Amino acid sequence: MIYINKILPVIISPLGLITILLFFGIFRKKMLPSVLALMILIILSLPIVSVQLIKLLEQNYTPTNPNEIVSADTVIVLSGMVRPIKQKNGIHYEFSEAVDRIFAGINILKIGKAQKLILTRGKLPWSIGVPEGEFLAEFAQSQGIDPSKILLTEIVQNTNDEAKAISKMLPKNTEIILVTSAFHMPRAQKVFQNQNLKVTPYAVDFRSSEKKIDIIDFLPQANA
Repeated sequence: MIYINKILPVIISPLGLITILLFFGIFRKKMLPSVLALMILIILSLPIVSVQLIKLLEQNYTPTNPNEIVSADTVIVLSGMVRPIKQKNGIHYEFSEAVDRIFAGINILKIGKAQKLILTRGKLPWSIGVPEGEFLAEFAQSQGIDPSKILLTEIVQNTNDEAKAISKMLPKNTEIILVTSAFHMPRAQKVFQNQNLKVTPYAVDFRSSEKKIDIIDFLPQANA
């Protein structure tokens, strides 16, 4: 199932649509599909477009002082911030730009806004090393968090798995603080609410930033 979950979004993504249009144009020997593919590629490769799309996802959230949020029973930090790197003598782990997630969870626990920290054992079939939550649990302890306050889920492969696993660990209508990246929060919040949990979203790792528009924003870029 996880392979389907990963493959289908690629097919219906802009890159997937571009590829389909190109092959259709080549095999049918028609110019229009190829021209459409080129137009989509150029438009969606512009930073001015990608930034606006990210802003749409993040528009309902703003960076928040943790002291201003309501207290909850548990703070949940979703996986997706650790890269395993193979070395000769084992596996080394590095944080990605989403590292704000774990620091936010640790801080929320330290200031007493939650009593427990739940980390998820995210691990895909092709992943190497330990499940992410196990590494993060050790990291949280190194930052002064009492091990008795850290809970780990079963092995999970996506956000839906995370929500289901956590719902098994908590009573219905438990109040939780959900920590994840701002662009990911709209979907994550709905998934956890569907599991009968009362969610206070705490978005971090904002990808959109305010800047003056310049000519670079109108030049196609791979990261856009």
